[in-house]
Amino acid sequence: MNPPIRTPLDELGLNLTRRRFFERGSHLLGGAALAALLPERFAAATGPGFDRVPGAVGPHFAPRAKHVIYLHMVGGPPQQDMFDHKPVMNDWYDKDLPESIRNGQRLTTMTSGQKRFPIAPSKFKFARHGESGMWVTELLPWTAKMVDEMCFIRSMHTEAINHEPAITYMQTGNQITGRPCLGSWTSYGLGSLNHDLPAFVVLVARSTKVEQAQAIGARLWSSGYLPGEYAGVSFRSGGDPILYINNPPGVPADVRRKTLDGLQALNQRTLEQIGDPETRTRIAQYEMAFRMQTSVPDLTNIATEAESTLALYGDQVKNPGSFANSVLMARRMVERGVRFVQIYLNHWDTHANVAGRLPSGCRDIDQACYGLVNDLKARGLLDETLVIWGGEFGRTVYSQGGLSRDNYGRDHHPRCFTMWMAGGGARPGQIHGETDDFSYNIVKDPVHIRDFHATVLQLLGFDHERFTYRHLGLDQRLTGVEPARVIPELMA
Repeated sequence: MNPPIRTPLDELGLNLTRRRFFERGSHLLGGAALAALLPERFAAATGPGFDRVPGAVGPHFAPRAKHVIYLHMVGGPPQQDMFDHKPVMNDWYDKDLPESIRNGQRLTTMTSGQKRFPIAPSKFKFARHGESGMWVTELLPWTAKMVDEMCFIRSMHTEAINHEPAITYMQTGNQITGRPCLGSWTSYGLGSLNHDLPAFVVLVARSTKVEQAQAIGARLWSSGYLPGEYAGVSFRSGGDPILYINNPPGVPADVRRKTLDGLQALNQRTLEQIGDPETRTRIAQYEMAFRMQTSVPDLTNIATEAESTLALYGDQVKNPGSFANSVLMARRMVERGVRFVQIYLNHWDTHANVAGRLPSGCRDIDQACYGLVNDLKARGLLDETLVIWGGEFGRTVYSQGGLSRDNYGRDHHPRCFTMWMAGGGARPGQIHGETDDFSYNIVKDPVHIRDFHATVLQLLGFDHERFTYRHLGLDQRLTGVEPARVIPELMA
């Protein structure tokens, strides 16, 4: 018999020691009255198609996606060089961006001192592909083969114009650090399907070529005000996947087990005395680390993969830490029940040398993304795994710095950028939203970050307005308090 899904009252019970229970006994009648009111608001879904996972809040309705693989391109990919084809701009080469288009937009410090904003049309060729007729750059020939599996959003927009707040906004729904990220919300809501691996894993892939990189750190996969057990667990690309997961020389497994038993007894005593939920998190993490000593080596051993599978991801797949290797690892994690895999890839901050940097970035992701989507599909996992690709903002149509027909740079641009999804209930072959001829302003079907988050949560089985966590006296949620809406056109 499956255990019941955890509710907010269960959360309280897990952190309530016997001593604290009797201390608060005077409130039992009020608590009973509250319990009678809670089910209508917090009831989790039950029945066929629902995962009843111990320790999870549980979805509001049947999820379309049971796993997420989120591929974040750190730095902001240039949409007009990849997916947002603007041939009219060839006639505007080196002409100034009209003020009526820029319309007083805030500038970054990188271009605020420029006397001109010369138009830089894309130097790369585009072609339509698939039944959807999606425009794709010549730099992504493998991606072009699967456009009918993909759901493109060409009208994403944000208020953030600099990397740190923009990445934080995309990951956590707020420009200020300290909030739970999407992966933590997913882990909190759905839990893990594997007792021996975390529900939320993070990989930082290495770019083939690096000219300029943004800082990537644990603030992006923090659990924020959610309990610490829902934070992402970062796997390293070299050496031991997780620091200190292996026993030191001369320490056998039985000694490590006895040590952990002693620590658990001390932590349990502290938990009973103080009732701090983070102490319970520490106990759970020690136990998870012990189990991972067995599960992680099996997970990371890609020698068990067929050569035909490895070939699907490209020639970098056997290179630990490469993007191709990372997305293969993501598929192996999903296969083993990991709920959310976040992969970060730098090298997309193209303030200069688009001609030199963009081709290498596209080579890193092109066949690897194709391999991931098709490998998931072949294994029957694509329908329940949502693959997300995108950055934190787009790039300007005008050049930063010097301009020539063969090379140029692009500054940050929050007003419009392109993302795509595949599988997990996303509508295949969909092209949503339009921008103007300058790829500068949205002219049809805008999608804000909050709308995107609301839609992803919908695919995971959650009503974003009801999926909350009580913190500082407020029902906090990923989409915040400003208006957000689910975009039905993005869902199959």
